Amino acid sequence: MNFSIPDEETKLMKQIEECYQILKDPNGYVERFKAESGRKVVGTFCSYAPEEIILASGAHPFRLFGSGDKIRLAEAHLQSYCCSLVRGALEDALGGRLAFLDGVVFPHTCDSIQRLSDIWRLNVPACFHLDLVLPVKLDTEGARQYMIDVLRRFRGELGEKLGVTISDEELRAAIRTCNRIRAALTRIYNLKSERPEILKGSDLYAMTRAAMIMERTRAASLLEEVAEELAKKGTGQAVAGLAQKGTAVSGPAPKRIVLSGGVCNHPDIYTIIEEAGGAVVGDDLCTGSRYFSGLIDENADPVTAIADRYLERVVCPAKHRGLTDRADYLVRLTRERQAQGVIFFLLKFCDPHAFDYPYLKEALDREGVPSLLLEVEDRLPADGQLRTRFEAFVEMIQ
Repeated sequence: MNFSIPDEETKLMKQIEECYQILKDPNGYVERFKAESGRKVVGTFCSYAPEEIILASGAHPFRLFGSGDKIRLAEAHLQSYCCSLVRGALEDALGGRLAFLDGVVFPHTCDSIQRLSDIWRLNVPACFHLDLVLPVKLDTEGARQYMIDVLRRFRGELGEKLGVTISDEELRAAIRTCNRIRAALTRIYNLKSERPEILKGSDLYAMTRAAMIMERTRAASLLEEVAEELAKKGTGQAVAGLAQKGTAVSGPAPKRIVLSGGVCNHPDIYTIIEEAGGAVVGDDLCTGSRYFSGLIDENADPVTAIADRYLERVVCPAKHRGLTDRADYLVRLTRERQAQGVIFFLLKFCDPHAFDYPYLKEALDREGVPSLLLEVEDRLPADGQLRTRFEAFVEMIQ
């Protein structure tokens, strides 16, 4: 049987495929981009790294995740109970796979990232190194001014390292670009939540992750185009990947799931959830909505506006804004997304997330929201084992 795919569907598939190709070899993508553009590349380790300032300097911000290769060289510097993100990134650096980096920015987050900063400074001398010590308590009287002061200092230090002066106009242009990316991703997430069938979870993952790697103007344009194409889709219309295979979306409505955790390097998790009868309709992930939550005021003083956004965005476990802020947000998110369950997707040995998990689970329990905990390293558990757990969880939730 022949299935004809409309032109707009073909366009959407090509846009999503572009993101997948970038994720297959992010280092190769950035190396080629650097060679073609002549721009410098600055690596970052956290969604609290101010991409706007890096972008305004003329450099390209590049999120570091670690390649997942076998850990050999990093073992000499790190204890075995460091998370796979830290071990993997150091392994890549020591193995020469990040030689294209001109500099790296280390936001002050968890103990492991702070110690990685020290190890990197001593053992990876080829690129410049900047620590960014942002406030931990975000709701104190002095937090806002402290954040502004730190970002002003970072603006000067980064400009010094790169041999440029970062103007207010360059900052405003970078803010506009980053706001376009955030607004487009927010729109795509909302469309996916309203109609889970219009987009596979793994496709949404690919676009969000690619936005942290791609040339940012291209990322903004691609995501805006995807949002427009998705908005045109009719209710119940097959997602691009399913349409390509000639598979209709049918059967009972999937159970609505929210993912909560830190870094997710496993697009397969979305596929397994969907095959078990669920659909991810929202997340509280470092590599998900926490990356793009909150727009920046484009008319205010640029550094002050950037500071306000990072103070007010969805908080992560390495920062604090009230005793119950994270739990309140997660409960509110499940209600807004009409989620029937939450899956905690945590990196093994990630202390900040491990510390928060018990009270987050308690908050969900009080609201009658079922949850499931999955701890992973750089590789997922056996496919059959995961599938069984998710199927049991999906069957349990109402």
